[in-house]
Amino acid sequence: MFRKIYWVTEQVDSFGNSRVSGVYTSIPELIKRGLCWETGSLLRLTLTKLDSDKEPFGTWCEPDFSGLEERIDEFIKTDEITRDHCQMLIESLERRATIAA
Repeated sequence: MFRKIYWVTEQVDSFGNSRVSGVYTSIPELIKRGLCWETGSLLRLTLTKLDSDKEPFGTWCEPDFSGLEERIDEFIKTDEITRDHCQMLIESLERRATIAA
């Protein structure tokens, strides 16, 4: 089954209001252009299928993006995401958490 998945990035302020800041079709582009934080806001990542009225595959927010790696593992098994790209994303998020701490 062919399925195109997309990463949506959002900036979430202290009141819980969010603003979509990007939509990316690949983890390398997500890392290069989408993993940016605005001062005073948190980053939220959503993995979804385009043109779908179904719930997203997952939504994760900093500081720890809990459950992200485990959920992505399902897409590695179907070859929709590579293990290398998954590792790149996790490492990028961990670096950001270290810098922010």
